[in-house]
Amino acid sequence: MYRKEKSIQLKSSSAALYNNLSVLRLPGRQLACFSAVHGPSLNVVSAAADGLGFSHRQLQAKEGGMAVSTSLLTQAAWCVLPSRVLLVLTSQKGIQMYESDGSIMVYWHALDVTEHPPAQAVFARGIAAAGGRFICVGTSSGLVLVFDIPSKGTNITVSEVLEQHHDAITDIAAELGQAPDGAGDLVTADDAGTLCVWSTGEEFTLLSKIPAFGCTCSSVKLWNGVVAAGYGNGQIRLYEAATGLLRAEVNAHARWIYALDLAPQTGKLLSGAEDSFVHVWKLSRNADTDDVEIEHCHSECVTDTQVCGARFCDPEGNSFAVTGYDLSEIFRYGQA
Repeated sequence: MYRKEKSIQLKSSSAALYNNLSVLRLPGRQLACFSAVHGPSLNVVSAAADGLGFSHRQLQAKEGGMAVSTSLLTQAAWCVLPSRVLLVLTSQKGIQMYESDGSIMVYWHALDVTEHPPAQAVFARGIAAAGGRFICVGTSSGLVLVFDIPSKGTNITVSEVLEQHHDAITDIAAELGQAPDGAGDLVTADDAGTLCVWSTGEEFTLLSKIPAFGCTCSSVKLWNGVVAAGYGNGQIRLYEAATGLLRAEVNAHARWIYALDLAPQTGKLLSGAEDSFVHVWKLSRNADTDDVEIEHCHSECVTDTQVCGARFCDPEGNSFAVTGYDLSEIFRYGQA
């Protein structure tokens, strides 16, 4: 169904972090941007569709104040809002927001390190654009910061702080399809495996809280009122966003899942894990029973690679890209 295409070389290798790949497809242009974190720096590559032309940029973690040691990045993602696209970086020190090409930093939010016990790690992680004008970012203390993003300029403010999680945030996702009434349009996940589904707006409302079952939820997606969650035990679980009811459970991987992605136009789900495998699934709702159904479509073994990032490169899910720990390239796959 998919075949390997020309890979993209990186200036440095990818770190073993959850969801360590972000892809931005520029509409109307035969160009895509890819980014992967390595230590204190972010590799950003612009690649032509034919795989021949590349341009590289590296962004560094911002220190903030009198830093003694180099801060490590924990994640990076492009946040696409109706009025603008921002590249958001999270680190041990805070949150950076750039114009989409990484040329200009428009905002820097420092984490308050003094609030934490000395032995506790402090970092931000989990990034998603939500509700048309917000960017949500998670923290190691379990807080989710909601940033109100103006259509232009640098007047970005923290409009709300969501306080439902007691463990470090792992991932945040916004609705990618058409949410049914009352289903919510944002989901947050944490280290313990707890999921929270929210309705965004002037004030964010908690709709359902899906309890942990003893396993980290490393990656989460939301599509047509269905929460798709990937776990440390290799399972993918599908929940109803509105009620938190478990609808399906798949033993998808033999090792820890590091990345999920969803193609909004088709309901294809991409999963990548430590077991070197990338799988493509198809989510759907049964028209008669409204049951959530999942079908396996494709497997790809990325030999001897601990997969740490996997993303579709288009809204239909016709192509995808993969990063792996200590790998200095991004593998690309397109439909055969």
